[in-house]
Parts: sequence; C-alpha cells; structure tokens
Amino acid sequence: MNSESEKPSTIIFLCVANSARSQMAEGLARASAPAGWTVYSAGSNPGIVNPLAIEALSELDIDITDHKSKGLDDVPMDEADLVVTLCDEEVCPVVPQGAEHLDWAMPDPALADDQIRFQMDAFRDTRDEIKKRIEALWKERAA
Repeated sequence: MNSESEKPSTIIFLCVANSARSQMAEGLARASAPAGWTVYSAGSNPGIVNPLAIEALSELDIDITDHKSKGLDDVPMDEADLVVTLCDEEVCPVVPQGAEHLDWAMPDPALADDQIRFQMDAFRDTRDEIKKRIEALWKERAA
C-alpha cells in the first residue's frame, strides 16, 4: 500500500497578493480534495483577502472568512508536490524545483471594473473557472 499514487500530496496555489484567485482556489480545493491532499495558497506580495472572494465562495457554501493572505514563507513550499500559478499579467512567484507546475493564468477579478456589481460578476466567473479546473484536476489524479 505504499504506491506513489497513495502518498499524501501537497498542492499550493500561488498568485501575487493571495487575496482573490489563490484564496478561492484554496477554498474550492479544500472543499473537494480527495483524501490525502493538503491544500495551501500564498502570494509573493500578500495583501488582504478580498471580501468579494469571500462572498463568491459563500454562494457555494464554502466559508473562507477566517483565511488570511500568506506569503511564500508562510506555507511549506519545500513540501509542494504540485504548484498551480494563477497570475496573468503580473509576475508570478517562482515555483520550487521538484514540484510539478500548472499555469492557470487568469485575470485578477479585482481589476475587472470599478462598479461592485461588475466586480462580483468577475469574481463569480473566476470562481467558476477555478472550480471547473479543480474538478478536472481531481478527476485526472484519481485516474
């Protein structure tokens, strides 16, 4: 029972501020992760968790109200089996050697528009795209 596929795995979602995309990815992945997966998120220049990210996930009954933005030193980067970067135009954090890397570049929903209702739509769209990719990732890893 010590096969490579049965060992615990660690996934880390990275972006710049760890305020929206990577926070939503962490919440979505934790809510659906197969047994044995540990999920983190971090950013190269952490800010604060965007309230619209919290609201977007609460619409799916996922609570990230206690999440804090974390820097790269706040998560076990050396334990990462899989690192997913979510940066688009920004310069993403460097992925540690030895970890598998997926690049899910997508625009920061916080930059979508200055009207809150348009921003919320952007957060929902981003949430739904991340959710779709995470579901595909778990399905692929289970195969």
